[in-house]
Amino acid sequence: MRFRETVMGIPMSIDIRDDRDAAPAAERAFAVLRAADRRFSPYLPSSELSRANAGEHVAQSDDFREVVAVGEAAAHASGGAFRIRRPDGTWDLDGVVKGWAAARAARELAADDLRDYCLNAGGDVVVAGSPGDGALWNVGIRSPHDPAAMLAVLALTDGAVATSGAYERGSHIVDGRDDSPAGGLLSATVIADDLTTADVLATAVFALGADGLHWAIEQGARGVLAMDAAGRILGVGELPFARPAAAG
Repeated sequence: MRFRETVMGIPMSIDIRDDRDAAPAAERAFAVLRAADRRFSPYLPSSELSRANAGEHVAQSDDFREVVAVGEAAAHASGGAFRIRRPDGTWDLDGVVKGWAAARAARELAADDLRDYCLNAGGDVVVAGSPGDGALWNVGIRSPHDPAAMLAVLALTDGAVATSGAYERGSHIVDGRDDSPAGGLLSATVIADDLTTADVLATAVFALGADGLHWAIEQGARGVLAMDAAGRILGVGELPFARPAAAG
């Protein structure tokens, strides 16, 4: 069963291969994503994030404090390269929220005893079990040079994959140490046990550049695949390729 919805302005999908009605669980998962959007969207004036950034004195929710804590830990571990505060003091939680929300959504599927599923949140993916016959899930990583081409295809189960790059939204990721646009890499992909970790580390690696690959392994990544500004492929850790990385 496949379910699709646009949340946070991003197409998201849930592919469930368990042999039973999974629609209620999928709806609960999407409800988690919609609730996160209402709380953290920078485009909704009523969101908790927007109100905090507008200077309103709003008591922080448990969810807000959790997201901030994840971001602060990453900022500290990366020496400030990952950031959650802009120079003007407002919150920048983009590097945490999507992965955190999608990881929570995936937990709704697991809590319903679903075993075989893939949740795709705009290219950041959580997989469990198998798509069928014991096969592994294939997770494509888009080429930074061509939206129709794959840099690589990974084959895995029970894990998460997140990619950061500047090829869709431009230079939106900065190196928080000096607030300059991150430019050492064209893309950074992290495999981890959960999508919160994968998403945060992918953003941090992109900000840190090539030095961030081994750092991410120390922070809990299973594997890291990146392309540098010269088009060279860099990889460390476990990289279970179904289709090897393309040449730069």
